[in-house]
Amino acid sequence: MARNQTADPAAWLSSMIKDHVDHSPQNSLQNKTNEKAFAEPLIGFCSGNDPLFDDYKQHVGPFHWTPLEIFALTFPEPTVTAEELTVISWILPQTPDTKSDNRKQTKWPSERWARARIYGEQFNETLRKHIVEILQKEGYEAVAPMLSPQWSRKESEQYGFASTWSERHAAYASGLGTFGLCDGLITPLGKAMRTGSVVARIRIPPTRRPYTDHHAYCPYFTQGICGKCIPRCPAGAITENGHDKNTCYKHTSVASKKYTKKQYNFEGRGCGLCQTNVPCESKIPTKEDVEAYP
Repeated sequence: MARNQTADPAAWLSSMIKDHVDHSPQNSLQNKTNEKAFAEPLIGFCSGNDPLFDDYKQHVGPFHWTPLEIFALTFPEPTVTAEELTVISWILPQTPDTKSDNRKQTKWPSERWARARIYGEQFNETLRKHIVEILQKEGYEAVAPMLSPQWSRKESEQYGFASTWSERHAAYASGLGTFGLCDGLITPLGKAMRTGSVVARIRIPPTRRPYTDHHAYCPYFTQGICGKCIPRCPAGAITENGHDKNTCYKHTSVASKKYTKKQYNFEGRGCGLCQTNVPCESKIPTKEDVEAYP
C-alpha cells in the first residue's frame, strides 16, 4: 500500500489524535450527562533510537522494552532499524469539572475521577487502536505496546511495581513532562492526566525535550520547596523519601474499588488526590505558585 505522502507527518498525526479526542463518542465519563472524559490532548514524538530507552533498561529493569524490541515482537518478518521508528505519545488532561470535584476530596476519588479512571482509560485504549489503524491504513506498521499480548507487569529491583512498557516514560522521552515526588508526570497541562503511546515505522522529528533532569518540573527536587502532594495522600504513601507503590496500590486499587462500588454503584477504582489540589495540578508550577498555594 502506498504510504501517506504528507509533508508534515507530526501535524497529520497530531490532527488525527486531537480530532478523535474531540469527536469520538467514546471519550465519555458514561454518566447521565455523558460528559467528556478528557480535554484537548498534548502530543509529542521521540525517535526509536533515543538512548533514554537503553537507560530505562538499566534503571527500571532489563525487561523494559526499547521501541525496536516491541516492534520486532509484533512484526518479526521485516528488517527494521531503531532509527526508522518513532514513538508517538499523548497526554489526556482531566477536565476542569473532574479536577474541581477531586480537589475537594480528602480520602476517596470523586465519582467523575473514578469514571475517568475506568471509562476514560477504555477510551484511551480505543485511541491507541485508532492511531494504529490509521497508520496501518497508510502503509506504516504500528503497535500500541500497552495493548500487545506480550505486555506484562514486572517487579523492578529498584522501583518495585513496573512493566515491560511505561507510557509515562515514553512521554518523558517525547518531551511531554518530568516526574514529581509522587511519581506522577508533571506536564505543561499539569499532573492530572492520563497518557498513551504507539510505536510506528515512520520518521518524525523528535519533539524538543526542554529538560535533562527527570525531576526538572518538580519544585520539591529543584528548589527544595512544595511537597504539597504529601499531605494530599490519604494512605500516607508519599513522604519526603518519595512514593511507596505498595501502600499506594492497596488504597487506589483495593480499598477504593470497594468504595467506588458501594458509593457510586459501578466497578471502578482510583484516587488521584495527589494529582489535584496541588500546584502542579494543571501546569508546570513556579516558586510563586507554590508560595501562593494554601
